[in-house]
Amino acid sequence: MTVTKGESAREGADDEDGIPGDDYVPSERRLARERHKRARARRATAVAALSTLVTAALLYLVVVEAPGWPRTKETFFSAQYAREALPKVLEGLWLNVRLLAVCGVAVLVLGMLIAVARTLRGPVFFPLRVLAAAYTDFFRGLPLIINLMIVVLGVPALRLQGVTVDPVLLGGTALTLTYSAYVAEVFRAGIESVHPSQRAAARSLGLTNRQALRYVVLPQAVRRQVPPLLNDLVSLQKDTGLVSIGGAVDAVRAADIIVGRSLNYTPYIVAGLVFVALTIPMTRLTDWVTARLDRRREQGGPL
Repeated sequence: MTVTKGESAREGADDEDGIPGDDYVPSERRLARERHKRARARRATAVAALSTLVTAALLYLVVVEAPGWPRTKETFFSAQYAREALPKVLEGLWLNVRLLAVCGVAVLVLGMLIAVARTLRGPVFFPLRVLAAAYTDFFRGLPLIINLMIVVLGVPALRLQGVTVDPVLLGGTALTLTYSAYVAEVFRAGIESVHPSQRAAARSLGLTNRQALRYVVLPQAVRRQVPPLLNDLVSLQKDTGLVSIGGAVDAVRAADIIVGRSLNYTPYIVAGLVFVALTIPMTRLTDWVTARLDRRREQGGPL
């Protein structure tokens, strides 16, 4: 087919602007390219589906043909104990969700304060910077499980007047202490990623250092660090199950009670799947936000 000069020009304009005109007629070459792209997409989808089926079949055969599979199936995948455990696990999960909501807010606030303290300028703030750095270094290095044991088991042993011994509150405190250190470093990285010219421009417009930090630096820093913050939130959600070491009846503890009575480990599988089901939407949200920010960065727009 012969392409006229006008058709070629219209095709080039469409390729450049991405918006075809009202009288635009795609050329045969463009139609062939689109058919080729669709064919490649169908072929890639078919190959992916076939490879997935083959992999799933191989894994199934390896697991099912294992010598200990019948005993494993009875101990870890019992439908009877799964039905018994699910209501109790869901009831305990409500405690995990509440801990996530309260500790998540506390972690963001405390982490932001620590990050700001570490980025304050001037010799007068040196002691505050040292304390903030010591806090982050200590709690980032201390394993969370040890922190929980110290707070949940050690604080009640002190018998302090007016201090709670509720394992839920103490466990939430330990989670907040540990995750605030991680979130503080995320916020600090975001603050330091903002170019100094932004602060200088704000100061030239008459803003004080505090106003420049609040209205110019922090908004940009928070937007840039949304994906890692969401990742920390996902990790916090999973780690709320560790409060069970103090006796709090959450999803994990509810499963543990049934396991201790029945000597069947299916409730642990049920609790794990419930946490996975709760985590997947947050993970997909994190991926979506990350992809959105990447597209804006590639297009040169604001983050």
